[in-house]
Amino acid sequence: MVTPGGLVVLTDRRSAAGPLEEVVAAAIRGGAEWVILRERDLSYADRSALADRLRRIMPADRLIVAGPDPLGGAAVHLSAADPMPAGVPLVGRSWHGTEPLSDVDYVTLSPIHLTATKPGYGPALGPAAAGAMAGPMPWLGLGGVDSAARAAACAEAGAEGIAVLGAVMRAANPRRVASELAGAFAAAKRQAAARDLEEAR
Repeated sequence: MVTPGGLVVLTDRRSAAGPLEEVVAAAIRGGAEWVILRERDLSYADRSALADRLRRIMPADRLIVAGPDPLGGAAVHLSAADPMPAGVPLVGRSWHGTEPLSDVDYVTLSPIHLTATKPGYGPALGPAAAGAMAGPMPWLGLGGVDSAARAAACAEAGAEGIAVLGAVMRAANPRRVASELAGAFAAAKRQAAARDLEEAR
């Protein structure tokens, strides 16, 4: 299973500027590579049906379900309190430096910057401190990554990707926002890789 990277969009139907599936589809057209389905307040049946609909508009195996039940898929993203599921090929966790990470494939670190989605949640880690905190663990920068410059800074700090909710969900043009963030992250990632290669010579 491939580790999530690039632009990873988190869903929030309550803050989405349009129907959730349309916003997600636009973000994917703009360059989002993965989607984390949140919506944990929905009934099991409604959430499972939503997961099925999202999978039809996404690349195969690129939908991650928040919580220990993959809803028929192959990937979950756990909160600090969620139990580790058995038999799920790809498992990520929201990490704050203390939760055990055995058998986890990647983590999200947050907040990279203060964010309107979770007002008062902080302090902000900043990309460099997040990278140092993660060490060799693949990580996604989450929280306030709402500009090309912030996306690039996460790439330069070693992130595998950026996890974005509000900047995409609330955007009048989610495709354009996704394109800007995904493009900036990818460009900075390529530059960092080229620099590392040159330094290794």
